[in-house]
Amino acid sequence: MEYRFLGKSGLKVSALSFGAWVTFQDQLDVTKAYDCMKAAYDEGVNFFDNAEAYAGGMAETIMGQVFKKAGWHRSDLVVSTKIFWGGVAQGPGNPYKSGPNDLGLSRKHIIEGTDAALKRLDLDYVDLLFCHRPDVDTPIEETVWAMNHVLQQGKALYWGTSEWSAAQIRRAYDIARREHLIPPTMEQPQYNMLHRERVESEYAPLYDELGLGTTIWSPLASGLLTGKYNDGIPDGSRLSLENYQWLLPQFQSEAGKQKIEKVRQLMPIAKDLGCTMAQLAIAWCLTNDDVSTVITGASRPAQVTENMKALEIAAQLTPDVQETIEGVLDNRPAGEKNWRGK
Repeated sequence: MEYRFLGKSGLKVSALSFGAWVTFQDQLDVTKAYDCMKAAYDEGVNFFDNAEAYAGGMAETIMGQVFKKAGWHRSDLVVSTKIFWGGVAQGPGNPYKSGPNDLGLSRKHIIEGTDAALKRLDLDYVDLLFCHRPDVDTPIEETVWAMNHVLQQGKALYWGTSEWSAAQIRRAYDIARREHLIPPTMEQPQYNMLHRERVESEYAPLYDELGLGTTIWSPLASGLLTGKYNDGIPDGSRLSLENYQWLLPQFQSEAGKQKIEKVRQLMPIAKDLGCTMAQLAIAWCLTNDDVSTVITGASRPAQVTENMKALEIAAQLTPDVQETIEGVLDNRPAGEKNWRGK
């Protein structure tokens, strides 16, 4: 396993990490979760990502039970959760309970939400605490003060954002510096071969100027980059499930069909490298120096092991291979830093 600094902080996270979003959303089973998380841990993964909203809080409960069962040293783990949508499971047909103050990034919800998440995880603190989305109804200044309070209480060690604009991140950072508070350390954006603009262009000044780290999600573009949707939606796949019908337009639209065609053209490159399309997609994300860690998910231990092999493939992505990939993708953001092929 390779370990990378989280931005300019002194914290090291595994280049590949394990996330609970899809994994625990689909299967609320401690035994299966344990098997997958142990496979990841045995491969050197130290970062495990979660959120209060995943499965209405049950994902945190299951992850906490896995930690307890595994008996891993707390100092060997980097654990995160994210606050915004609340996390109270209500049962079939009504998975989330949302009162007027159970959502957003108010001081009240950040403090109460963090306490509730820690209780579900059965931990004294999380290493990383994210503001899961920007909150247009709460002043950024209130959020910055609240996150600083949580860190000062020792309930989280670092805080950051997820899917915030560069302007919002910079605003939060400037407020923190002005008020002598702890600024955000990291951002959790979507990033993959087909979704590049924000990470490679919009955030580009923030890496050096603010020391921003990134814990990127959806390296496989909701499964599209595995190639399994090249010939339609197979039975038992994520898109065949009721919970994921909202993703269908992304695949069935004209733009979606164009993306699938790009995946078809990438398949021979993966074959030449002796890897799967999924491994190539994850490896491609790893070659970006501004990516601190790539969050992966899996429903089986064998899938975890397969994902981890992407580290070996990343070493094979020479400048020539990168340019071949770029020729297929044809979506390099304007003004992108020349980081590929270093």
